[in-house]
Amino acid sequence: MSTLEQRYIEVKQRVAEAAQRSGRTPNSVYLIAVTKFAEPEDIRELIELGHRDFGENKVQQLSQRAGVINEWFERMRMHPRVAGEHSGFDPSTPVRWHMIGHLQRNKVRKIADIVRLVHSVDSLRLAEEIQQVANKLDRQIDVLLQVNVSGEDSKFGVPIAAAGAIAEQIDTMINVRVRGLMTMAPLSSEPEAVRPHFTRCRELYEDMKRQGVGEGHFDLLSMGMSGDYEVAIEEGANLVRVGSAIFGTQQDEEAAEPSLSGSGD
Repeated sequence: MSTLEQRYIEVKQRVAEAAQRSGRTPNSVYLIAVTKFAEPEDIRELIELGHRDFGENKVQQLSQRAGVINEWFERMRMHPRVAGEHSGFDPSTPVRWHMIGHLQRNKVRKIADIVRLVHSVDSLRLAEEIQQVANKLDRQIDVLLQVNVSGEDSKFGVPIAAAGAIAEQIDTMINVRVRGLMTMAPLSSEPEAVRPHFTRCRELYEDMKRQGVGEGHFDLLSMGMSGDYEVAIEEGANLVRVGSAIFGTQQDEEAAEPSLSGSGD
């Protein structure tokens, strides 16, 4: 039975190798540890191992986990322990929280002052709500535009054909900054089967970047989960969202992608 530390090291190694296969350096890819099925002690252990980027796909869980972990982290920062077996703990580097799941407009305010990046902006109306909340908070919020590359009815995201126009409209907002794209590939037991979807999203990302979307800040491509993150990196992802491969759960971090008829939160 592998330990959390062993699984984490293995995932980090595979991320590095996939980055090198794509002609990039290992530190050019950010690993988002998805805590959907993690216990608080698991999150704390990853922090002590040096990890800082964590993602959640439900607003309530993100708010609760961030509150508990950030409070613990602050205690650690104020009263650092003598370094034990985990030497990666650096109290000067804060935890970064990512909202990776479907975000309802009426719940934006609950996470707006917590998250480092919203991966799942799937409509102009949601971006407008984020802008209103950001104005009240007087802070800039970075977002990714979620694109439904597969065209599946069960997945959220804007159509490929509409992505450029919506991103340009977000560009006009003062306190919302579009940093790139996010997509979810169809669930498959064969990683190679989803490669074309990652390729298409990367091509769209590159086209939009060449067109000047994001005014020089359009530099993030979030693709890949536990079952296919290596293929996603090979196709250009620089953000991968990995949960079960790290935390050892039996269900992938977003296998139960909410349907359009249900509530994502």
